[in-house]
Amino acid sequence: MSEMPLRVELSPLTLAEQEEFCSLTTASVGLHMPWMQLPLTAGDFTAWMRRFDDGVNRGFLIRERETGVAAGMVNINSIIRGRYQGASLGYAAFAPSAGRGYLTEGLTLALRHAFEDLRLHRLEANIQPANTASLALVRRLGFRYEGLSPAYLFIDGAWRDHERWAITAPSPWTPDPSLPKV
Repeated sequence: MSEMPLRVELSPLTLAEQEEFCSLTTASVGLHMPWMQLPLTAGDFTAWMRRFDDGVNRGFLIRERETGVAAGMVNINSIIRGRYQGASLGYAAFAPSAGRGYLTEGLTLALRHAFEDLRLHRLEANIQPANTASLALVRRLGFRYEGLSPAYLFIDGAWRDHERWAITAPSPWTPDPSLPKV
């Protein structure tokens, strides 16, 4: 992962960010559709935030270091321990900051956090085949293509095919204590 100083930092997503988050997702609808649907209202945001209550999902804002402005978001979803030690990533840029490389830098930090702090071994990103920007992003970050998952997620009123991309922890890696010894 990059050794250059990053222009962004990860900030845990909390209920206090509701107004900022919904304002940015509303401004970004054209960027996110038809790939994903993020909360646009206070009620939707509160309901969406419940997914982080049990620690199986972790949510972060990607903030510009100099200004504190939220440039995007990343979730580490469905963390599974035991023999798997993996999770899936969800991420999105916010339109006012899109195209500046902030999401690449933010995901670099998210990968570091997942592999070093959470001690996960594997992360997946599932991407609709026509989402060329997201496909280019995971390629830049070193993910490898693993196949097509037909009718994988229900998005924008239909079951959508997704390409499955994955990356594993760099060596050396310190496993989580929940990894069986044999």
